[in-house]
Amino acid sequence: MKAGQWDPKQKKVVINDIPKPSPAPNQFLVQIQSASLCHSDLLFDMRPNNVVTLGHEGVGHIDQVGDDIKDKGFSVGDAIGFNYFIGCCFDCDGCMVHNLRCESGKQQLQGFAVDGFFQEYAVIDWQNAVKLPTNLDISKTAPLFCAGITAFHSVDSCELKPGDWLAIIGCGGLGQYAIQYAKAMGIKTIGLDINDNQLDMAKKVGADAVFNSIKNKNYVEELKKLTGKGCHAAAVYSASNAAYAGAPDVLRTGGLLMIIGIAPKGLDFINTFDLTTGRYRVKADSTGIPQRMKKAVDFTGKHSIQPEVEFNKLEDLPRMVADMEAGKAEKRQVVVF
Repeated sequence: MKAGQWDPKQKKVVINDIPKPSPAPNQFLVQIQSASLCHSDLLFDMRPNNVVTLGHEGVGHIDQVGDDIKDKGFSVGDAIGFNYFIGCCFDCDGCMVHNLRCESGKQQLQGFAVDGFFQEYAVIDWQNAVKLPTNLDISKTAPLFCAGITAFHSVDSCELKPGDWLAIIGCGGLGQYAIQYAKAMGIKTIGLDINDNQLDMAKKVGADAVFNSIKNKNYVEELKKLTGKGCHAAAVYSASNAAYAGAPDVLRTGGLLMIIGIAPKGLDFINTFDLTTGRYRVKADSTGIPQRMKKAVDFTGKHSIQPEVEFNKLEDLPRMVADMEAGKAEKRQVVVF
């Protein structure tokens, strides 16, 4: 089968022919329908020194069911999405927090340590899988299984009620998903970014207002005038330390700073005096564990939330990576098999 892989010796993405995998007794073999590119896929230094298939956002149809899981409610042909953790026990205290914290020490990330989803077939631990709502276009649904679920959890955990204001800091794929979820929950949103094209996309998917935080030097004052006292919460979807540093300024007193994007450095602007005197509060969220997925997927299906995507072929993956590295990717880039 064909696979889009990172070759550490050549330091580039290549398309290779590799053997079709076989499922273990606790796994599905999935025929991949589509896989999407995420900024995390560009963290090539996280990968081993051997060639590995990229991609941790994927959806597809069950091709084979392992012998140990034939009574788990899944059948050959089911359309499923899945998390990208493999080898976990899925039961320990660590796995109830995040599967990277599995106490077995056997957990791995597909698309990073082991082969991911930019290939025609992939094996999936059955605990990771969830059936897809029939009203969602499966070819557009791959970004849901990282970006979308993360965005849902982040908005759902913001402790907001209808009519409250949420600042979406970073209006790329994650931020665009978050705007749609917030709108469906009745929450008002303000998009903040330094890219006008991303801000245009934010408006298109439902942001109530947008500000370019580089070009508009008065954006904080204008935001506070619009919201009354500032936003009730701000979720940072950018991986930029600068984006985090400006986040407290858009919050009202006691507002919630939601940490989502993984910045390259620590957040040195956070100090204990601000926290103890209630200037703002801090929480964080992520893709989370498989047990949380169904709520996000069901909500997505109920409100028909899907991202703006650009469809590609597997052979386009090297160009897709180059476009993302150059900041040219305005929509989620999806490979359809």
